[in-house]
Amino acid sequence: MGSVKWLEKKPFDNRDLARLVTHRSQLPGADDTPLLAVTRNDCTADVPSLTPQDLQGAWT
Repeated sequence: MGSVKWLEKKPFDNRDLARLVTHRSQLPGADDTPLLAVTRNDCTADVPSLTPQDLQGAWT
C-alpha cells in the first residue's frame, strides 16, 4: 500500500505516514501490508520511498 505525494516543496513526512497507516487500517486484511511512499521531494518519515526518477528508471 502506498501514497503518492506530488507536493512542490514539502517532503513526505510523519503526518503523511500517520494518515497512510490510518487508511491502511480501514482496508480489510491490509494490516500487515508493507507501506511505500512515492514522492517528488524528500521523504522524512521512516518508510521506504521512491522518487520519480526511480519509477522512470524501472521502465528504461
